[in-house]
Amino acid sequence: QVQLVESGGGLVQPGGSLRLSCAASISIVDIYAMGWYRHAPGKPRELVAVMLSGGTTTYADSVKGRFTISRDNANNTVNLQMNSLKPEDPANYFCYAGGLRSDVWGQGTQVTVSS
Repeated sequence: QVQLVESGGGLVQPGGSLRLSCAASISIVDIYAMGWYRHAPGKPRELVAVMLSGGTTTYADSVKGRFTISRDNANNTVNLQMNSLKPEDPANYFCYAGGLRSDVWGQGTQVTVSS
């Protein structure tokens, strides 16, 4: 049973940057899909970015060109670099692992964008 722990959330001004990290308790080489979802009050949970073990990436249209997902196999972590943050980006961001016996979610890390 894999465990995921997110970190890196916080408060940033519009146009600023944050880097989220997700540490897995097992080798991420053995995890087919890892990514990030976000959930804000009053809005449905949405996919932000996902990266497959082979390197294929998928991004939500709203974050393309601003966010970058990456896998660090040596440290068993998945990162999300968020640049040019907008007022509509605040949410609880959850790390996700798929392709295992069951889907696994982290506890979430809060991102707030405010001037």
